Amino acid sequence: MRTKSKKEQEPTFEEQLVQMREEQPQVVERRTLLQKLWNVKYDLKKVTKGNDNPFFKSKYADLNAIIDAVEPICMENGLILLQPIDSNHVISRVICVETGDFIESSLELPNITDPQKLIACCTYYRRATLQSLFSMQTIDDDGNTAREGVKESKPKLSMERFNKAVDAINNGQYSAEELIQKYELTKEQFKIVSEL
Repeated sequence: MRTKSKKEQEPTFEEQLVQMREEQPQVVERRTLLQKLWNVKYDLKKVTKGNDNPFFKSKYADLNAIIDAVEPICMENGLILLQPIDSNHVISRVICVETGDFIESSLELPNITDPQKLIACCTYYRRATLQSLFSMQTIDDDGNTAREGVKESKPKLSMERFNKAVDAINNGQYSAEELIQKYELTKEQFKIVSEL
């Protein structure tokens, strides 16, 4: 009986690729997408922070500057950038035009009813998801407008719990300031606490 040497037993790289393509074609396609993304990342330069943020007296790169930096390099590599809003999510999606494979980053929109704030939030999220997708180096300075629509609400107090809190304040176990900071009080509750 003849045994094969170790060299004869191992398939060549080309044979491995053919085998991979036959067994798992999506792996080969995925590698194509990842190679193209690597090329984009390699060619991508830092984006100039050309816009002023008057609230923080600092500069930031706006969405147009980021798209201008990313999109031409993507297109050179056979990738297309789309930024749809789907199911209340702002999505940055890079699609390989040859294979249809894609990679994406998304953020869920907060519940904002003011159209101007919603548009500002969408623009901010488009920029943030695009930066995230390519691990771009920029500073988050202009999230103020988008953040205005998202306010953390304080818990409310039932009258029973409120009366217990007032008793604790009168007994020196709690302060009126702590109560005001921690809970959302009704006008009546606020008036009572203010008079303590």
